[in-house]
Amino acid sequence: MADALNVSGRTVSRWETGSNMPDISILVDIADYYEMSIPEIINGERKSEIMNEEEREIAKTMSDYATTEKENIFKEMRVQSIMGLCALVLYLILHETGTYMYNDVPGKLTDYCETLVFVTVILMAAFTTGSLRKLRSKSRKVFMLENFPKPIRLIAIAVVAFGGAAIIKLAPVHFFGL
Repeated sequence: MADALNVSGRTVSRWETGSNMPDISILVDIADYYEMSIPEIINGERKSEIMNEEEREIAKTMSDYATTEKENIFKEMRVQSIMGLCALVLYLILHETGTYMYNDVPGKLTDYCETLVFVTVILMAAFTTGSLRKLRSKSRKVFMLENFPKPIRLIAIAVVAFGGAAIIKLAPVHFFGL
């Protein structure tokens, strides 16, 4: 079964023991493998009839949606990673050459890059834990951000992210003198 679904045997074992559940995008393949319906798999009961076409379409739509959501998350993570890496490289160049000490503009750029690295680390942690999605949905409800155009929403999110990163960056300096 693991080979047919292109997953590890350990993954299948976790499904069988109940310590983990298969991803929604794999449920259609599992249903096809066992010639069962999705509700039969979820409920753990087998019925005599084979999954009808309507159930198969619903499950396929759910699977496609889950796959699209994963792709969007990975795309956002790639963009954030590239931005953070570029900021880190620029920060290291400015910091190691000492350029930031002689002019105010490189000094501000160095601070900006350093903050962007902190923001990237925070956002990557938020992406991987799923808390960014929860925060986004709550902030849209609280601040009614869905009524604003996407560029305004992105600016507001960036301002909040930079503010949070600045607080995290400055807290050790303020409280511990680091």
